[in-house]
Amino acid sequence: MRPVFVLSLGVLCLLRPLAAQSFVSRTPNVDGTWLPDRHAMQFNFIHRFYVSGDVSHTVVNSPTLTWVFRLPGPVAVGTRFGTHSAIPGKNNETELFSRWQLRESRIGGMGMSVTPVWNLKAHSFDGEFAADWSPSRFTVTGALRGMSNAYDGGRARGAIAGAVTLRVNNYVGIGADVASLFDPQPGEQTAWSAGLSFAIPNSPHFFSFQVSNVDVNTIEGSSRRGAFSGGVKKALYGFEFTIPLHYRRFLPWFRPGSGTAPKRPETRIVATVKMTEFEFRSDSIVVSAGQAVEFLNEDPVEHTVTFDAIATSSGMVPKGGTFILRFDRPGIWAYHCTPHPFMRGVIVVR
Repeated sequence: MRPVFVLSLGVLCLLRPLAAQSFVSRTPNVDGTWLPDRHAMQFNFIHRFYVSGDVSHTVVNSPTLTWVFRLPGPVAVGTRFGTHSAIPGKNNETELFSRWQLRESRIGGMGMSVTPVWNLKAHSFDGEFAADWSPSRFTVTGALRGMSNAYDGGRARGAIAGAVTLRVNNYVGIGADVASLFDPQPGEQTAWSAGLSFAIPNSPHFFSFQVSNVDVNTIEGSSRRGAFSGGVKKALYGFEFTIPLHYRRFLPWFRPGSGTAPKRPETRIVATVKMTEFEFRSDSIVVSAGQAVEFLNEDPVEHTVTFDAIATSSGMVPKGGTFILRFDRPGIWAYHCTPHPFMRGVIVVR
């Protein structure tokens, strides 16, 4: 096993760090402990390509499509399909997986997750235990992988992976990863990738430019260098685009009027928190028990007011919409925006 890499990063500009992890904390081949937003499903599209080494210089494309559905609690299920395969003799590859987040990943803390996987082409029960640690702007991720019938070869194998990311600011991240089998055979080489990720302003989407020597992003595919057609030894270039779909967006299809703003409670509103330029402008409010706070969205995109410790959420608040909540119990209530988790605030109730 020869997993060695050196990552040299330059800081473009230093804004305040994220209060919670976002998609810019992931690297191209290591998911880590990532889960979709609560009450959401997510579609991730990875497209990689290389130019064949023959005289035709054919562009060979290698997409990987991922659907992930968030269930109640820290659990998600999904499927991943690659148009190429790491399994010898197979043209494509599919895996079904779930992920249980044992501990939520947050800036300044450690996250952990377990991901059981069934690889349909290899007929193999695979899995991954991942942990990440995020001191300030950096996230360091490690993963242990196991495969009961690795590459349809009739025996169990294991792999290890590591990754580092730097969140330059709320919208930009740089990262790289490596992975290797514990018992690499002749011709099996270390897998690696690097990426530059962007949170697209005024949207819940993320985009990244990537370079890697892996052509299919399954557990087995990302544990060793890809077996490219023609035996070429080139890096693949490409991008990834993410599309989160929050379930509440579709409520008006089934419950007309569900997207309208809630009625004002019969309680005096003592404070207004404005959602402007992707921030809760009054991010710390002190009120008395029985009083109400109004949240006003002045951004051109939808936001939520979702509380961390209680099952209360505004749903998607449109531009110009409001959400009003009365606080009946003393305490410190932290909240965030689900599509934009770097937006955070606190209500202190006395």
